[in-house]
Amino acid sequence: MTATAAQTERISFRTSPADYRHWAFEVDGDIATLKMNVQGGEGLGDGYELKLNSYDLGVDIELADALQRIRFEHPEVRTVIVTGGIDRVFCAGANIMMLRSSKHGFKVNFCKYTNETRLGIEDMSENSNKTFLAALNGTASGGGYELAIACDKILLIDDRNSAVSYPEVPLLGVLPGTGGLTRITDKRKIRRDRCDVFSTVAEGIKGKRAVQWGLVDAIAPLSKWDEAVANMAREMADALPQRDAKGVALPPIESAEDENKVRYQYVELEFDDAAKNVSLTINAPDSCPTTAEDAYAQGAAWWIFQAFRELDDALCDLRFNRPDIGLVLLRATGAADTVFKTDELLATADHWFVNEVKHFVKRTLKRFDLMAKSLYAIADEGTTFVGTFLELALACDRTYLLNDPETPVHVGVTAMNGGPFPMSNGITRLATRFLAEPERVDEVMAKAGTDASALFDAEEADELGLATFAPDEIDWEDELRLAIEERASFSPDALTGMEANLRFAGPETMETKIFGRLSAWQNWIFQRPNAVGERGALNCFGSPQAPEFDYTRT
Repeated sequence: MTATAAQTERISFRTSPADYRHWAFEVDGDIATLKMNVQGGEGLGDGYELKLNSYDLGVDIELADALQRIRFEHPEVRTVIVTGGIDRVFCAGANIMMLRSSKHGFKVNFCKYTNETRLGIEDMSENSNKTFLAALNGTASGGGYELAIACDKILLIDDRNSAVSYPEVPLLGVLPGTGGLTRITDKRKIRRDRCDVFSTVAEGIKGKRAVQWGLVDAIAPLSKWDEAVANMAREMADALPQRDAKGVALPPIESAEDENKVRYQYVELEFDDAAKNVSLTINAPDSCPTTAEDAYAQGAAWWIFQAFRELDDALCDLRFNRPDIGLVLLRATGAADTVFKTDELLATADHWFVNEVKHFVKRTLKRFDLMAKSLYAIADEGTTFVGTFLELALACDRTYLLNDPETPVHVGVTAMNGGPFPMSNGITRLATRFLAEPERVDEVMAKAGTDASALFDAEEADELGLATFAPDEIDWEDELRLAIEERASFSPDALTGMEANLRFAGPETMETKIFGRLSAWQNWIFQRPNAVGERGALNCFGSPQAPEFDYTRT
């Protein structure tokens, strides 16, 4: 696969430790070590070498998989050490030649995926009884330092050479685009003037100054490095409660393709390439576990976990492999009682596995929120938008609800709609929907139930504000067809910008700054001649040519 072919050939997001090329992890009691040792000639595409532990999407796909396995397969782990496997190098960041040779859309999705992976680390620290130590055995540049600041603590080797740095602005004409600028200000709360200096000094900051400025938490000399890493990891682990539990294996996700369809066990996609849309259906089975012990016994086969693992895989595939698909038509089907029972278990069970599944569903819903696709929920005959499935509808840009007394449409609310699945803005999708009318949230949550008796019809759902449009059976087909055709006629650039601005009303958080502000600026900069023109900084990097800038400020 060539570097540019990475956007046209299928990229798989399915891997396992046996297939890792760039990461190794080992578990010793309650401490795991993730070691980054990138194989230069084994990038996802051809035409570039992954020098100095620089990474491409393939490296990050392995990291994301390793993090999931530590969550589910190793609940006993309390501290994860993230370190480099190359002498005097932690990570040189995203591979510049890969970025230079990739299409714009791939670059943007690459940055989004790496952001989500790093946010996954922070989510583990908050919710999974784990803490992360970045043991910088050498220089950490750009995305390498961005990986480090996603961890809870940073230990830097003090060898007079190793530094932390953001060289993007001075050397590449772009930004530390995987949350770097946001984390040094909002997470580590480093002074703005120092952040300004740090982000414009290509060689970075090292030693005592890095500690004084808050860029790292501690330094250790080479002679005591291994001892310092072990002691710091032990101290971090001992600060958390012990968890004596057996992990749950994560088997590979499987799907079958037939012409224009992709079928998983609980998720199905049907593509209409001519209309540039896809019908995505998620289905609940007829029965399910009702106790944490039974869900734990099923492990990865527990339907809600399996279904959202499939949905997550499908969303990544849509992003990278289906760039021409502009509209997702979402349907949720299956047994309403199954969703009610599962949601009650998710809401009440005090069990590490159920908790981890709940947070995985939360992260998948966030990935759905962040799709650069138009999202329409279609609530028609046979659909079951209940609880967790209702969250998917609330994440959509519009909801079309068939209001026909002869055709029952199941809608229901559960405790899972009231807080466990916050958006990137830190509040629920209901609260985001009703910012101007917060009392409407209470009206909706008053309908919450634990079984099918809590279902209500389309007319009541419309009155509660859960539908964008609720046509009757006479107007349904024409109104839906016109809405789909109209969406396809608009500029995809304008729609992407519009949707991203409208989806995250309400409070601003570190996440909304990363995806709504930082990513938008990086998106723009990636298309500007100062970065990617013939004499742009990204194209001149590593060559004898100096970049030529248009110095007009905009």
